[in-house]
Amino acid sequence: MNPEDFPTTDATVPELTPAALKRRLDDGERVTILDARAPDTFAEWHLEAPIAEVVNVPYFEFLDAVDGSLDETLLDRVPEAEPLVVLCAKGGASEFVAGTLAEAGRSVVHVVDGMRGWARLYERDEVTDYDGPGTVYQYRRPSSGCLGYLLVADGEAAVIDPLRAFTDRYLADAAALDAELVYALDTHVHADHVSGVRELVREGVTGVLPTAAVDRGVTYADRVETVADGDTLAVGTAEIDVLHTPGHTSGMTSYLLGDSVLTTGDGLFVESVARPDLEAGADGAADAARQLHETLRDRVLALDDDTVIGGAHYGDGAEPAADGTYTAPLGEVVDRMPVLTADEEAFVDTVMTDMPPRPANYEEIVATNLGRETADDDEAFKLELGPNNCAASDAAMTSD
Repeated sequence: MNPEDFPTTDATVPELTPAALKRRLDDGERVTILDARAPDTFAEWHLEAPIAEVVNVPYFEFLDAVDGSLDETLLDRVPEAEPLVVLCAKGGASEFVAGTLAEAGRSVVHVVDGMRGWARLYERDEVTDYDGPGTVYQYRRPSSGCLGYLLVADGEAAVIDPLRAFTDRYLADAAALDAELVYALDTHVHADHVSGVRELVREGVTGVLPTAAVDRGVTYADRVETVADGDTLAVGTAEIDVLHTPGHTSGMTSYLLGDSVLTTGDGLFVESVARPDLEAGADGAADAARQLHETLRDRVLALDDDTVIGGAHYGDGAEPAADGTYTAPLGEVVDRMPVLTADEEAFVDTVMTDMPPRPANYEEIVATNLGRETADDDEAFKLELGPNNCAASDAAMTSD
């Protein structure tokens, strides 16, 4: 149902923006949420936070209560809170359900724009452990765990792993930092979000893809620059060194920013390693896992221990650094993640044992990022709603 199609109630319900909800969670406030979406939609993707209690009671069970009377059995399933936060897909169902509950005497607020509004949250923090020229920022999308990076140095900027939905944000942020956005780089052909590289190219930014990613069949290679292992890009006085780090995909490439921050894409996260089956498939996953083991051992772990690792995603098991970013020194990551120093057989067994479901719509997203399929802005946004599942495990692989 569209928001305007829901019945109305006489109750006036306070509104809570997605950003305000996020602030309450960040501040450690215990929040009780009633998610009013259909059970199958809730099961696929819902808001999760360590201090949040989330209960699913679908909106359609409240439709018989438009006269203000609620079945006691239904009301007993609704948790008590001061106030209860009611959430849905777009805001219409939550306003209706919250109004019905308010008429029954409950203390409630409803989240405007619902989970779509939650998916539009995009945060930015400085990576304070970066010690190269200029400044590095990490972008964070709480709804999916997607991470991106902005390097700014001497009036120039580069964004790594941009999301199409936030194209204007990158341009605005660079301008606000007195810089021109000169490069937009992807680490690989993403499977969980629609890349913003082509949209930024249309805005005059130079798009950059790894040659090994283009070899998968990218149809717009003539409109971007390609880079290979050992190449270097200059951003002001900072340099971006290119390291081919296959395993998650054949084209997976990491970028070393200012000889300090390694943006590892989906190869290595602060709490886990990549899943190897999204390109290789089930039959080729074990070989891809072996390649990932070699990559991590010979390319990544060979770097200095104080190299800051910044992946393209974070999961529920990840803990932010003191600066709020999901980054960590390589030495710390290795100490906390025993799988990184395991032998090949143990590594492959660990990676292959507990892989989560593949990202929702991943085949359509890959085809869109290759340029084989098209999607307008709204279609692209809908494609990527939901959690990321690019790590080898839902749970953290760290030992603490």
